[in-house]
Amino acid sequence: MTARSYVSPTRAAAAARKRSEVIRAAIGFLREEHGVASFSLDAIARSAGVTRLTVYNQFGSRRGLLEAVFDDIARRGRLDRLKDAHADPDVRAGLRDFVAIFCDFWSSDPAIARLHDAMAIDPEFASALGERHERRRRSIEAFVQRLGDGSALPAARRDTVDVIFALTSHATFQALATTRSPAATRRLIQDAVDAVVSDRLSRSRTEASPGTPP
Repeated sequence: MTARSYVSPTRAAAAARKRSEVIRAAIGFLREEHGVASFSLDAIARSAGVTRLTVYNQFGSRRGLLEAVFDDIARRGRLDRLKDAHADPDVRAGLRDFVAIFCDFWSSDPAIARLHDAMAIDPEFASALGERHERRRRSIEAFVQRLGDGSALPAARRDTVDVIFALTSHATFQALATTRSPAATRRLIQDAVDAVVSDRLSRSRTEASPGTPP
């Protein structure tokens, strides 16, 4: 009979606590002006008061730590609400909620802006964030596929996804929020997405209709 492994609850709780401390220290680095440049397992370990081996055992690599940081920021930024937006039977209402959720998220933590700034100087940050943004694109594709009556041509659907993807980006939110409150920025982007969807779907139906004059 194979012996069952036993993990002490006390030891498991201590490991979870250390993991949280490391993630908190890593996010603290990202909130600093020059934190990205010094973001390393050694530096994070010193800040968290643990050994580099502890960080390595918990996360495996710098990329693994980054993913854990992203997950923590996403959890605290309430991206879990996206599932409710997708479940809304009113697709247009769900899409407005989707826009609101990301606008709220972009302004939820100063570390998010630092992360996006880091994409220009750190390939690992760029790769990790790029994968997250592709998840947002796939979410938008799911909304666009549900919109309309199915007559939209593939090119029109792709154009609609691309424009909404750009409108819901951190860069767009940050640019518009420099002279507006977060709430006003959110409404502006929601209205812009509404307008794009109405216009693109209207055009695609016209293009898909046989015999429609140019």
